[in-house]
Amino acid sequence: MSQAAETARKAEHDDVRKRWLLSAPALAIIFMASIGPLLVVVVYSFLTPGPYGDVKWAFSTDAWISVFLQRDIFEGTLGIADAHLQIFLRSVRLSLFTTIATLAFGFPTAYFIATRPQRTQALWLFVITIPFWTNLLIRTFAVQEVIRNEGILNTALVGLGIISAPIQILYTDWAIAIGMIYVYLPLMVLPLYASMEKLDFRLVEAGYDLYATRFRVLTRIIVPLVKPGIVAGSILVFIPSLGAYVTPRVLGGGKQMMLGNLIELQFGAGRNWPLGAALALTLTVIVMVALLFYVRYAAQSERRHG
Repeated sequence: MSQAAETARKAEHDDVRKRWLLSAPALAIIFMASIGPLLVVVVYSFLTPGPYGDVKWAFSTDAWISVFLQRDIFEGTLGIADAHLQIFLRSVRLSLFTTIATLAFGFPTAYFIATRPQRTQALWLFVITIPFWTNLLIRTFAVQEVIRNEGILNTALVGLGIISAPIQILYTDWAIAIGMIYVYLPLMVLPLYASMEKLDFRLVEAGYDLYATRFRVLTRIIVPLVKPGIVAGSILVFIPSLGAYVTPRVLGGGKQMMLGNLIELQFGAGRNWPLGAALALTLTVIVMVALLFYVRYAAQSERRHG
């Protein structure tokens, strides 16, 4: 090897080592803030619950078995954990409904903003982001004041003579869905607007010139072009709504639990930290599957469009 090549190799080696040394503080922070706690949760999920919370350092897989199965207290046989399964299904169902509903409301909202004059689009986006100025708990209590039996909605409906008695909305799945739609709607509007803002509306005009109906223009031109925004917005809404805690706790009243509430219950009154850890990791796996779907779709879309 020539002297020049050896010098270049040594310089490259020193450069790589210097980069690792400069990145070391950031990598340490990332490990301690994310990977470290995750490893603790993984370890806890394979331990034995203590009598008053905490864990006993004895290996056990009971927590993972209890995620989907439950043991009969008299016969010791295993059966389906109906309560956990019901909460899983409710969480997925409400998250999917929230995603679809926010898409239904967010799509026309984003289209409206994208078709406004350039000088007013910033104002409309400013209006959309106003709810983020307020704490999530306060926003959830605001929704509660609207939908409770003596709230604005029921009072208006009774006053107009549409109903004779207040409708029980609070502490139901519908209350949770309404709250999550309100909370996560901006997370759907913003990615959709980002896609629509780049849309070449001359293609829409060309579709009308070729005598396409409004529905056909929507389904054959607009939706395919803004599909990345639809997927991104759906992921941004589905993932946090799946693990939502505050909204189901306040609007569900503890009667309509979701995954986040079930996990908190195990670490709190349930005093079963290993089961809570196993449930948290199960939720993490579901979120990772959703993220992998998005990454795979984004990669396929990039390959199709060069």
